[in-house]
Amino acid sequence: MDALRLDWAGGAPRLRTVGTTTCRGLVTTVSSPAGTAAVVGWVGSARDRERGARRLLDALGRPGAAPPLPPGDYAAVLVYGDRVLLLRDGQARVPLFFSEYGGRVTAASTSAGSLGSATGLDLRYFCRYLTGNLAQPHTDLTPFTGVHRVLGGEVVEVSRTGRMRGRTPTCVRRVTGPPERAADGPTRVRAARELRLALENAVRSRMGTMTACHVSGGTDSTSVALLAARLLAGERGDPGELVLLAGRFTHGELASERPYLNLAVARIRSLAPSARPLIVDTDGVADFDDFEHHAGDADEPHRHAFRAPFWSRLHTAAAELGCDTLLTGCGADPVADANPYVLHRLARTGRLRQMTRQARSWAAGSGRGLRDVVHAYVVQPALPLATERATALAGGGTVLGGLGAFNRPGWLRPGFARAHGYREAGIAESRFVFGGRPEQSLYAAANYSAAPDPLSWQRAARDGFLLSHPFLDPDVIATMSGLPASVAFEPGRPKAVLRAAMADLLPAPLADRTVKVPFDDLYARGLRAHGDELITLCRSARHPLVPEMFDVETLCRAVAEARLGTGDAYSWDRLNGSLALVAWLERLSAS
Repeated sequence: MDALRLDWAGGAPRLRTVGTTTCRGLVTTVSSPAGTAAVVGWVGSARDRERGARRLLDALGRPGAAPPLPPGDYAAVLVYGDRVLLLRDGQARVPLFFSEYGGRVTAASTSAGSLGSATGLDLRYFCRYLTGNLAQPHTDLTPFTGVHRVLGGEVVEVSRTGRMRGRTPTCVRRVTGPPERAADGPTRVRAARELRLALENAVRSRMGTMTACHVSGGTDSTSVALLAARLLAGERGDPGELVLLAGRFTHGELASERPYLNLAVARIRSLAPSARPLIVDTDGVADFDDFEHHAGDADEPHRHAFRAPFWSRLHTAAAELGCDTLLTGCGADPVADANPYVLHRLARTGRLRQMTRQARSWAAGSGRGLRDVVHAYVVQPALPLATERATALAGGGTVLGGLGAFNRPGWLRPGFARAHGYREAGIAESRFVFGGRPEQSLYAAANYSAAPDPLSWQRAARDGFLLSHPFLDPDVIATMSGLPASVAFEPGRPKAVLRAAMADLLPAPLADRTVKVPFDDLYARGLRAHGDELITLCRSARHPLVPEMFDVETLCRAVAEARLGTGDAYSWDRLNGSLALVAWLERLSAS
């Protein structure tokens, strides 16, 4: 989506915003004697966007000023009398790009496609994209040659004439906590209290005039909605409106979630009776519905486009009511649960007996074998590419067998992979996901898996809101990352600290449930309904990069295997990303 654009006319910067995004509140423009700021998203508080934009303009107004970037979900262009600044918040929620030629920035926009050319593609990007689902937001590369991404927490300084002056990573709020605290008696009680406070503040800052909360009947989304209801009930004056947004299934596996959904809605409305349930009938929705549209219209290839039909149905309903923000429970699984990579820390620091004891507890609490736990959280983070190659050899015989998160899928041609840096991309991706300290890298990886959300961004001008994720707030992450494993982990009770923090609000059946029905049925139904269409899409692709990059028949065989249920979440994710790339390239060739 092209929400704002900076270019140069007569040697001077010209900043323009798209009218529809401004009137929907997605872009806020403010001016002062120092300059002008255009902010996409919100700074500080979603309700008071103008004050946040002024705060940002003033904070960076002095030449050489590098204060910590304020919290929020935003990208901004600041035009001062002597320079221009391009920046994004530290968690990179809203995209921002610039085109550069010969050391001069020629334009900036929230849309890479509006700056690039379909005939000038950077093939290194596609190898990076195909290594895993975290590759896009934290790298400079974009699909288009000469178009760069402003990174999270980065400030790009440009002269008034467009000359590039520098790219500076600024101070951002910490997203990992202090060294682990000692696990004395009341620590879990204190931890629950701290998490509750951090989560309340995260929800409060993200609430708008009409806030929609996605409610699925699980612990995570229900916790966010309960806190929103409690905050609204305690406000004086105009407390705003609350909408409880949910998809309802009456058939299939997901129909068993209805009792939990009904219970969650009833509990939320007991706190805020004015909360409006918006239950959308999603029985007729399947993954991959209208896939070429959802995957092709995105600004960049979007590997989760297969799930877009479900979310689009919900987004449309919320937009028709006039919601201006949508809160989700996204991020709670890695952030609010105990961190399994502490096992890796124990192993690398030589505490093998302690690691073995904790690994046994982890295995017993999660219903997994000890060997599986040690392999996933000790061995693989230490040698990710080697363990994936060994797994692929052991799981051979099918295209999807043994395909993990980094190793080259069988349909990616080896010549293309060698020529455009697939191995180097895989190494970079594995280092990002695991890092030198996987127990800390987990939080950065969790953040980037939801930042930015391409579907939310693609629809933002039409819907009038962006998705916001309280569990991925830096203070929430910092609170959980500083807890010792003995406090955060309770065998058989995932997210023990979150459950303790919400004990006075969560209904017992929700607080006690440990397993939620996944969306596998929706995926299987979509492949059954659209598998032939996906195979036809691959075989009829006209963009010359598709056969250069992929062995099309092997890719089609992978679709057929997935349709039969072969593979797992990792291999399906790799397949979904490749199919989205084919659809994206096809739409690019048609434009």
